[in-house]
Amino acid sequence: MIRSMTAFGASRLEAQQGALSIEVRSVNNRFLDLNLRIPEDLRFVEGLVRDLVSRHALRGKIEVRLNYSVSGQDTLRPFDEQAVRTLAEQLAWARRQIPDLPAPSLAELPRQGLTQHGLDADTWLPLCQQACTQALTEFQTAREREGARLAAAMQAMANEISTIVDQVEVDLPALVQQHQDKIALRLRDALLAASPDGFAAISGAELTARIAQEASLFGLRVDVAEELTRLRSHLQELHDILAGTHPAAARGSGKRLDFLFQEMNREANTLGSKAAALTVTQAAIDLKLLIEQMREQAQNIE
Repeated sequence: MIRSMTAFGASRLEAQQGALSIEVRSVNNRFLDLNLRIPEDLRFVEGLVRDLVSRHALRGKIEVRLNYSVSGQDTLRPFDEQAVRTLAEQLAWARRQIPDLPAPSLAELPRQGLTQHGLDADTWLPLCQQACTQALTEFQTAREREGARLAAAMQAMANEISTIVDQVEVDLPALVQQHQDKIALRLRDALLAASPDGFAAISGAELTARIAQEASLFGLRVDVAEELTRLRSHLQELHDILAGTHPAAARGSGKRLDFLFQEMNREANTLGSKAAALTVTQAAIDLKLLIEQMREQAQNIE
């Protein structure tokens, strides 16, 4: 499935111990660049958040922001007596070195069931996991929704490319015939200019063979059947990627699409270099424009 790298998701949960809010936002990036903005008191959830995000995203510059507030119940937990005694001993030792060292406030004293950061990990880890999962679900839905719009836009452009390819293929025989008619006219004019009786000096079979030879050489120079075939092959692969049926779609489509558009652009350039008429030149220009537009859209795909 096509997923955009630009998205936003958010969640807020409330419990007896307090409230937790999480925001997840991302923009384009070649690799996965994860930036966590987590309060120091919740630093113990960092590994969990990184693991959850890495399961949902392969590429993108992703920012995760966590905020929390503690209810009155957490602040009224009983003190951890042993920890308070240890803290008092450390404070007494420190004051022998620094006499005017201030004592910690009541809120800073360790309480039972709390981590060194001041929050109960047994309570806040599950709360964080639930909130983060909800935010990432919304985030993923937004990525897939935007990805579907990008896929639809690129498929419409691919349909235009297919139409141009079909038209070039239809026009080629007529271009070769037009060139053959021009050769016949030029040979006739050259013979008449050389001598009024020029046609008497060359047989019809020789004239026909000469015209056929020149037309054949021209046909070889402007033969783009191979380029058109490869373009159709690339269009089929593009369709499979956009439809999510390509074998490699699950590993991310953005880089594969970028490579595919490079190959399509190469075929369009070759088509332009072999152009034998203004219509083919214009077709090559239109192809390159559409391919570039698709490539720009693909920059936003994971």
